[in-house]
Amino acid sequence: MKTLKNYFAMAALCAVIFGCSDDDTPPVQTKDGVISSQSDVDLDAADLKGKITSSITLSNTQEWNLTGPLSVASGAKLTIDAGTTIKAQAGGTNVYIAVEQGAQIFVNGTAAAPVKMTSSAANPASGDWGGLLLMGNAPISGGGTATTEVVDYTYGGTNATDDSGDITYLIVEYTGARINGDKEFNGVTFYGVGSGTTVSNLAVLYGDDDAVEWFGGSVSVSNLLVANAKDDMFDWTQGYVGQNNTNFYGIRQAGFVAVTSDPRGIEADGNLDGNSPQDANQSNPKIDGITIIHNAAVEMSDMVKIRRGSGAVITNLYVALGAGATAGDLVDLVDDKGAAIDATSITGTANSANGLDITDIKKSQTKDGVTISSNGTVTITAGTTSAVNTSIFAWTGFSF
Repeated sequence: MKTLKNYFAMAALCAVIFGCSDDDTPPVQTKDGVISSQSDVDLDAADLKGKITSSITLSNTQEWNLTGPLSVASGAKLTIDAGTTIKAQAGGTNVYIAVEQGAQIFVNGTAAAPVKMTSSAANPASGDWGGLLLMGNAPISGGGTATTEVVDYTYGGTNATDDSGDITYLIVEYTGARINGDKEFNGVTFYGVGSGTTVSNLAVLYGDDDAVEWFGGSVSVSNLLVANAKDDMFDWTQGYVGQNNTNFYGIRQAGFVAVTSDPRGIEADGNLDGNSPQDANQSNPKIDGITIIHNAAVEMSDMVKIRRGSGAVITNLYVALGAGATAGDLVDLVDDKGAAIDATSITGTANSANGLDITDIKKSQTKDGVTISSNGTVTITAGTTSAVNTSIFAWTGFSF
């Protein structure tokens, strides 16, 4: 009996002093900005943001509301199931998805159930949110590493076959938030992304800056649709050398009037902004099948601009203007900071309707007594058939 009394006394004392309890309810989690497991409280569909540090899946059973930066840390993986929708809060430059060096993203869309990243605004507009950024370890011009144009991520390295994951059947809309005139997000930006990364069936629509831009790296893209980008449709710089690009289609539709001061179909630099002409390993990608159609009643600065030490091998190019649309040069291989390399080769057709001059090929300029020229080969013949059939983009629902 004494022993039993002592037990109850000790139990009572424990409860008073230490708050002992038979309640096994786990402590309430609080958000810390890190998503470390599938059950982490920070993995919140209504308030998606933070740093992913493990393997995380976004399922299609609910809509995900992106409210701030979502980054995938080195060693972590983000998987997005087919049919998943991510709605980005119209918060400008502080809302984006970033896949850091050493991390991977797997966008597992299908033609029947693509993944969509779009704006949450009731009346969405270009520039509502940042966009999708991938940072890899593939080489950039001049070697070494660099820091991204926005939000200061490191990219570049020595692994040309670096693997940042797989992206297939993805729609990205209303991107391109601007920090200032020199720093802005693109729809999708590949920073030093390697050829081990697979990207196919990608649509980038209604962006405020460039639709897709490559900063170095060697990743290739197949079946790429760009529509109504305010600036360049396809832009590369800093040593981009993807060799298996196929089926690019860029269009500005009639009635689309919001453009930057120098929008282009292709804008290509060999090194970053043409400021390092001495750099080794400058841009020289290959593209087979690319259509550029400008139907808007605003001027396109150039339909194709290859310059500043860049090369390119482009086959099956098709270019056309709509009624009332205007453009600077059809193909321009020079500017004040340098010309396209002599190994540049462009072949294709152009539709001469609506005032498009298919002989307008600029390969030399003289300014202030200095002549800059390229011996690149450009062969454009008259034609009316797009190099890329729009049926391959039926899965996007975009109306051509």
